[in-house]
Amino acid sequence: MNFKDKKVLVIGAGKSGVAVSRFLCAKGAAVVLADAGRPGDPRGELEQLSAAGVQIQTGGYHRVERDSFELVVLSPGVPLTEKPARDAQKHGIPVTGELELAYRFARAPIVAVTGTNGKTTTTTLIGEIFKRAGKNVLVGGNIGRPLLTEVERFGNGDIIVAEVSSFQLETATTFKPKVGIILNITPDHLDRHGNMENYTKAKLKIVAGQEPGDYAVLNYDDANTAALGKGLRGQVVYFSRKATLEEGVFVREGKILARFGRLEEIICRVNELGIPGAHNLENALAAVAATKVLGVERDVLADSLREFKGVSHRLEFVAEIDGVRYINDSKGTNPDAAIKALEAYEEPIVLIAGGKNKGSDFSLFAGKVKEKARALVVLGQSAQHIAAAARDKGFENILYAGDFREAVQLARRAARPGDIVLLSPACASWDMFNSYEERGDLFKEIVKGFKEQNL
Repeated sequence: MNFKDKKVLVIGAGKSGVAVSRFLCAKGAAVVLADAGRPGDPRGELEQLSAAGVQIQTGGYHRVERDSFELVVLSPGVPLTEKPARDAQKHGIPVTGELELAYRFARAPIVAVTGTNGKTTTTTLIGEIFKRAGKNVLVGGNIGRPLLTEVERFGNGDIIVAEVSSFQLETATTFKPKVGIILNITPDHLDRHGNMENYTKAKLKIVAGQEPGDYAVLNYDDANTAALGKGLRGQVVYFSRKATLEEGVFVREGKILARFGRLEEIICRVNELGIPGAHNLENALAAVAATKVLGVERDVLADSLREFKGVSHRLEFVAEIDGVRYINDSKGTNPDAAIKALEAYEEPIVLIAGGKNKGSDFSLFAGKVKEKARALVVLGQSAQHIAAAARDKGFENILYAGDFREAVQLARRAARPGDIVLLSPACASWDMFNSYEERGDLFKEIVKGFKEQNL
C-alpha cells in the first residue's frame, strides 16, 4: 500500500491517532492530525510529529471537502457520526481506523479477541500461551500499544494477539483475523451504538469476513454470541462451561476438555486455574480453543492456565488489612462485568460503584448487589441511578461519596473482618478519570496508604 504524498486526515490525538500519524508520515503521507479538544502533550509526541511534518490542529476538526483528503482515519473514540466522517463519506473519501491499517500491513497471523467482558484477560492469557509455546508474540490493540506501532516487525512465523473493541471494529472493512473470538455480548456502549442490534453488528465484524481456513471461536453459553455462528464462512469452534460439546472446548466433571474430531484431551482441572470466577473459566476456555486450533500442545496449555494470575485492574488483589481484602476491579466498566465480579466471591462485599453511565440498565446489577453486598458506596455521575436501582430491589445500606478518596474511606469503615472491599464500578471512569487504569491505580494507592498506617 503506497501512501507517498497521499493527503490523510487523522481525527483524534490520543495514542491511536498519534500512532497512525507517525506511521503514515514515515510512509511519506501528507498528514493532518486534528482533535476537537486541546490535548496535553506530556511526552512531547505532538511536538515530535509537528517537527516530522505532520500538521497539528487542535480545538476543532479540519473541514473535509471533496478534494481536500484522500483518506480519513478515525481514532476509536471518534464515532462515524462526527461531521468530518460524515462529510468524507458524502464525498466518497474512504474512512478507516488504526486496526484496519494495521491489518493491511500485518504479515503474522492475527488472533483477535472481542466481547463485552473478558477481552483483556483472554488476550493476555493467549499471549502468554503462545510465548510459552516458543512464539514471538505481539500483544496489543485495545490494550498496550496500538498494533500499528510494531506490526511490521512480526513475520509469518510469529503471532499477533489483539484485543479489539466495538469502536475499533466500526471502521474495519477488510479486517480478517486467522482466529476471531467473541466472548460474550451484553448491553454496553449503547450511548455510542444506539441499540443492541448495532452493537452486535459491530462485534460481528471480527469474524464476518473470515474464509474457510479461518476460525471463529464463540461462546456457546451466551445466546447472543452462539447465534452468530450461523452463516459464517470460517470454521466455528464453540466453548462452553455448561454443556458437553460434540466438538470444541468444554467442562465435564470438573475438568477442561478439548475435543476435535476423534481426539479428546483433558487439559487440566478447573480448580487448577490461576484466576478465580466463572467468567474467568470462560476466558480460559476461549483461550484454549483459540490456541489449540493453531497447534499448541496440551502441556503448554495446562502449565499456562495454572500459572496465569490475571491482569491489572481485573479482580486484582491489592492488600489485606485488619482481616479485610481489597480487590481492584476497575475494569468492570459495565453492569454485567460488575455482576461477574460480585459472583466471584462468597464473602460479604462492600462494593464501590459509580462513574459515567454508558446507557446501561442497572436493575440486574442491583439485584446482585442485594444478594452479595453488605454495603454499597456510590459516587460519580451515575450515583443516584445506581442507588435508586438498589433501593428498588430492597437494598438500603447505601453510602454516598463526594469523591473517590471518600468512597474508599467509606468502604473501609463499612467493612468487617472477613469482608471484601470491591471496586467494580459498573460504569466508565470518564466523569472523574482519564481511564479505568487511572481509577484503579488511585484505588491501589489509597489502600496501600491504609496498610502503611497500620504498620
